[in-house]
Amino acid sequence: MAQHNDLGHWGEEIAAQYMTDKGWYIRHRNWMYHGVDIDLVCIDEFDTTIVFVEVKTRTDDRYGRPSEAVDAQKRDNILKAGSAYLSTCLKENRHFRYDIISIVGTPTTSYTIEHIENAFDKLDAFEDYPILRALKRRKDSLGRLK
Repeated sequence: MAQHNDLGHWGEEIAAQYMTDKGWYIRHRNWMYHGVDIDLVCIDEFDTTIVFVEVKTRTDDRYGRPSEAVDAQKRDNILKAGSAYLSTCLKENRHFRYDIISIVGTPTTSYTIEHIENAFDKLDAFEDYPILRALKRRKDSLGRLK
């Protein structure tokens, strides 16, 4: 397995332990919907909220915080997967939200953990789409000119 995959799995273990230490129930790990996975699907300590958790792990933060890697496309994919998950839980009377857990460190060093509650929602997921689409169109048109 690639080293970055090992680091990611380690980070997910740390995040799951962090959540259970807070009294949360881990309902699913790596729940998949059409090729998109939600790292952790949790129920909060009050048993009132389904929380979809994206875990990002980096060895250091020299290129930015791990949470910054959750771009508009990733948020959109998580929202779609979360929506599909919620459609299977229609009879549950729970709120839902999307969190990010950022971990900086390695299994052989110390680490820091940052839990960002309500990290994004449906409107936020589309904030940088117009820019991405414009860049892609420009790149496509430049490629055709060659």
